[in-house]
Amino acid sequence: MRLPTEVQSILQTLNKGGFEAHAVGGCVRDLMLGKTPKDWDVTTNAKPEDIQKLFPENFYENNFGTVTVKTGSEDPGLKEVQVTPYRIEAKYSDKRHPDEIRFADKLEDDLSRRDFTVNAMAMDPDGTITDLYGGENDLKKKLIRTVGKPEERFGEDALRLLRAVRFATVLGFDIEKGTLAAVRKNSKWLAAISKERIRDEFVKIVESDNAYEGMLLLEETELMEHIVPELRVGIGVSQNLHHIYSVWEHLVRALKYTAEKNYSLAVRLAALFHDIGKPQSKRGEGEHSTFYGHEVIGARITAGIMERLRFSKDLTEQVVKLVRYHMFFYNVGEVTESSVRRLLVNVGPDNIEDLLKVREADRIGSGRPKAVPYKLRHMKYIIDKVSHDPISVKMLKVNGQDVMKELGIKPGPKIGLILSTLLAEVLDEPAKNGVEYLTGRIHELDKLTAQDLQKALDAIEKAREEEDKERMEKFYV
Repeated sequence: MRLPTEVQSILQTLNKGGFEAHAVGGCVRDLMLGKTPKDWDVTTNAKPEDIQKLFPENFYENNFGTVTVKTGSEDPGLKEVQVTPYRIEAKYSDKRHPDEIRFADKLEDDLSRRDFTVNAMAMDPDGTITDLYGGENDLKKKLIRTVGKPEERFGEDALRLLRAVRFATVLGFDIEKGTLAAVRKNSKWLAAISKERIRDEFVKIVESDNAYEGMLLLEETELMEHIVPELRVGIGVSQNLHHIYSVWEHLVRALKYTAEKNYSLAVRLAALFHDIGKPQSKRGEGEHSTFYGHEVIGARITAGIMERLRFSKDLTEQVVKLVRYHMFFYNVGEVTESSVRRLLVNVGPDNIEDLLKVREADRIGSGRPKAVPYKLRHMKYIIDKVSHDPISVKMLKVNGQDVMKELGIKPGPKIGLILSTLLAEVLDEPAKNGVEYLTGRIHELDKLTAQDLQKALDAIEKAREEEDKERMEKFYV
């Protein structure tokens, strides 16, 4: 095990300045596992002002004494290294933040405050490991164990309850028996933690290779109740003849497929949530039970989850769309080009590939042998075929300015209604997207009132919904 040149240089500079210095925490753990650390941390008995004097290229904007040293490295993970004085944290009244932080003189004091044994090891410049709590042995046994008494560590920062699951998931480890029991016993403490911090840990679990095992562990430890309780509603909810698993198991298996394929976070979340509306929409029991409208209910539930966990607006919109439209119909010979164009309008051209990935996950999560059968390949063919057809008002050969010019009117809601009506016609027949035809229709539509135009659009949408409903009834979806 060798420390990178940049980290070695920092340790040596601190040593030459008369201070102790060690690489510490996750970077040491990863080195010992033969992995390349994503970031590097150094601990020292130097105080922040001493660190800043030794490393002029730095920034220091926190209450923990951490000075971020700029190394000039071309490696993104080594451009900045965090250097923190040994410290002791006293009493956590809110189970989130220490009431008091004091700088310490001994490495032993600093290591004693850390969360898990595998994160409580330090490395000298010469590679010597300081391991006071059996972290190396726990690495060999693949165990996550707290430093000291579990309830004390979790009582200091309740996020550690979730971090235990995250480390076990990402590393493929087990949680030591006593630590696991303490997580389950005190799972309710997670309610004291901010949604943003919970979200960040949850995302790391979802994005890991072992995301499936992570979801099962969240449920086993009773933490899921405090993160996404909506998923738990599907536990034990049986489905129909198209599924061999309960709603809960179907969803976590769908996530498992996306993890195996290394799909994006948006696809993973959509796969995990895509049928989350089924328990509320279920009617009947047995192989002919139905879940009409579950995708609409699921989209609403998903929006609530994403907003509660403070996900970004863009990611929320994307995941909600994938859940809302995951039930697209794709039987060969029955799918029309116009229906595919409407799907592109609804989900957005940029999201269509992700939508197909969610459908793959849906199939595998249902126990199907193939993720991409012939009819789904045929669907992709149709999508490619119509991808250059107009699917939004912006792609029409006429625009709002043309409507105002032809009719000699000022901006108003009627212009949008006329353009939407033209688009509805073009979606069914792309050949109509010509200036001459559309200009003629503008004058014809001008004879209708805004209310009439809206009624026409509503009638079109209602007909489409009835068509989808008939298909859903036919195929028990």
